[in-house]
Formats: sequence, structure tokens, C-alpha cells
Amino acid sequence: MINKNYSLDHRFTALEVMQDAPVIPVITVREVDDAISMAQALLKGGIRMLEVTLRTPKALEVIKAITEAVPGVVVGAGTVRSSDQALAATHAGARFAVSPGLTVDIARACRDLGLPLLPGVATPSEVMFAQSEGFNELKFFPAVQAGGVKMLQAFAGPFFDVKFCPTGGISLANAKDFLGLDNVICVGGSWLVPPKAIEDKDWDLITRLAKEANELKLGE
Repeated sequence: MINKNYSLDHRFTALEVMQDAPVIPVITVREVDDAISMAQALLKGGIRMLEVTLRTPKALEVIKAITEAVPGVVVGAGTVRSSDQALAATHAGARFAVSPGLTVDIARACRDLGLPLLPGVATPSEVMFAQSEGFNELKFFPAVQAGGVKMLQAFAGPFFDVKFCPTGGISLANAKDFLGLDNVICVGGSWLVPPKAIEDKDWDLITRLAKEANELKLGE
């Protein structure tokens, strides 16, 4: 386990979010009660940094509910695509944000809100733009489709000062390939929260998957 001890009111940086565990679960959940049980199951398995995607009508309600009911976890908002969403996520209790790309408006909003942001990039120009906006910890998305391990290896030369969280197409089967790279801190993955496990309320399975993910070791 990589998890570090922080106080519940600690203001995390993007790097600290990435360093907490090898995997950040990417969560799309539709029912608030399920979300609370799922968060408790992930925490029991040692995963506390949770990315709740803003892809469902109840996403903000889910972020608020988990934040209030499961104080041991740190909830972030994923799929943030506008400054308005960043603001709404902050009001709901999100403590970090993840975006599929980056705009000046989102960058400015997150800075103004004090909301750590992992912006998505897929090309060298996008990495350079993100750095020009002050971001050196980035989400590589969609990881597998955008070139996977080989692309990140290519990024390592010119972007030696950038750290990545690859997301998109990551699974237990290929996570170690990404985590073995020097410029990768963690990966994002939805495999920790299978839709069927949520539907069946199989929280023990989610705990087992979280424990399994926590056993992944960087550089091994």
C-alpha cells in the first residue's frame, strides 16, 4: 500500500492525489445508496482517492453523499468539461478534479477555487499547453488508444519533468506495464467498480479488487 496519513481536512495537491495509491478508481454510479456502499467497500480495500465522473444526473449528489457519509475517502470529480462544472463539483464537496482535456477557463476556475486538477492530454502540443498553464501532473487520456506505453516512453525525453496518470483502456492485465514507467505515478481504472458488482451489490468483490489494485507496485 502507498497510502499516506493525512488529516481529513488536508488540502491535497494533484501530485499527492496521484501518489496515494497505484490506482484511482474511475466511477460512474447512478444511485446514491449504491455509491455510499461502494465507497465504503473501496476504502475497506485500501483505496480512498475516488474519481466520480460527472456522467450521470446524480453525479453531484453522489459526490456530496459520499463526502458526508464516508469521511475516510477523498472524492474527486471526473469528466469536468467546464468552469461551471468545476464550481458545482467544489460545492458538492469534491476535493480534486479530473478533466478529459484542458481549456483556459477550466484552468482558471480550478486555480481560483483552489481545486487540484489533473487535466487530460494525448499529444505533445497538449502537454505543452498544460505546462504553459502551470500543470506538470497530467492525465494521459485515452491512454491505450493514444499510444499506450510506447507513447509515454516517447514523452519521457522532452517532457522529463511531467508525471502522468494514464486512464482509458487500463485493466489489471496491463496496469503494471504503465506503472513500471518512470513518468507514471498511478493509473485510472474502472475495473475496480464493475457495473455488475454494483448492480448485484457485491461489495465484497469491490473490496477484493481494491486490495488487488493496492498490491500493484511501481517499477515492478
